[in-house]
Amino acid sequence: MSGFQTHVEQAALTVAPPHLHFHGVSKQYDNGVHALSNIELEIKHGEIFGIIGRSGAGKSSLLRTINRLEQPSSGQILINNSDIGLLDEGQLVQLRRRIGMIFQHFNLMSAKTVWQNVELPLRVAGVPKAQRQQKVRELLELVGLQSKHKVYPAQLSGGQKQRVGIARALVHDPQILLCDEATSALDPETTQSILALLRQINQRLGLTIVLITHEMAVIREICDRVVVLEQGHIVEQGPVWQVFGAPQHEVTQTLLTPLRHALPDDLQARLQDHPTSPEDALVLRLQFAGDKAEPDLTALGQALGGRLRLLDAGIERIQGHALGYLLLAVSGSLHSRDQLIQQAQQLASQTEVLGYVDPI
Repeated sequence: MSGFQTHVEQAALTVAPPHLHFHGVSKQYDNGVHALSNIELEIKHGEIFGIIGRSGAGKSSLLRTINRLEQPSSGQILINNSDIGLLDEGQLVQLRRRIGMIFQHFNLMSAKTVWQNVELPLRVAGVPKAQRQQKVRELLELVGLQSKHKVYPAQLSGGQKQRVGIARALVHDPQILLCDEATSALDPETTQSILALLRQINQRLGLTIVLITHEMAVIREICDRVVVLEQGHIVEQGPVWQVFGAPQHEVTQTLLTPLRHALPDDLQARLQDHPTSPEDALVLRLQFAGDKAEPDLTALGQALGGRLRLLDAGIERIQGHALGYLLLAVSGSLHSRDQLIQQAQQLASQTEVLGYVDPI
């Protein structure tokens, strides 16, 4: 492929219209609750998009407007530039077949086997038996449950039930998959396996996946971009690495708190505001938000001088960006405190003085 062709294709992707566009979407319920307020949002083709917020933030209301399970009070929702608010009943049925949905509590029929649960939407749609059998067989293989096709839901684990739910959501070859707290009822290990399956489906089938969750760890694991809701308003949005690396809104910072590393108790007990001897070390917390180069320990040693000790650290990679912190103790440097801060700031996104510790 020529460089010119590659450039043209990249340009085409840049100007491609969004898969979903929320334009001025608001939702007020009959009891007076304003669930959504003037939502402006675009979701790209083939991306995994996360919606997060605290309880009552409007996550479910926003998700359910995509397949018109919720009707907005005002505004437009465009899918492939078509206003879904203008669809009649027949067109709405067709829309919902192009949008799969999986749920927190699986919503399986207990009296039907795995095979029958997956097959049911095809039966309702009048799909011929041979086509139904082929589709169910393919989907059970995709989700790894081909050996469980005769089993009833009561005999399945939570993760297996969700895999059935995913297979059922894919029977009509949807373009969009909605995930309503799909991993909230699962243990951490099973959550990871379900997220890996969703990522595989996204890559293999090219689906646009929109998920809501109250867990930032889920967003970190699977999403390309994220929007943060609070009381029906968008308070922050962007690529996951950017939102995680430098959260701007208080709500985002609060949601990220469980993933942040607190200062270890033994270090907290040793910290003091002022040095008590020339040997005491200045403690610096260097924050890396992904907007600069990866943490370079050699460069830090050269820039700060003296004796450099690594007291604590937490660095992770999200979307190719190194995010996290280093906790350093600097002693014996020829630089003043202010100079040390300035030197560190050249190599980190943010530098904070925590205090002083005595030498070990």
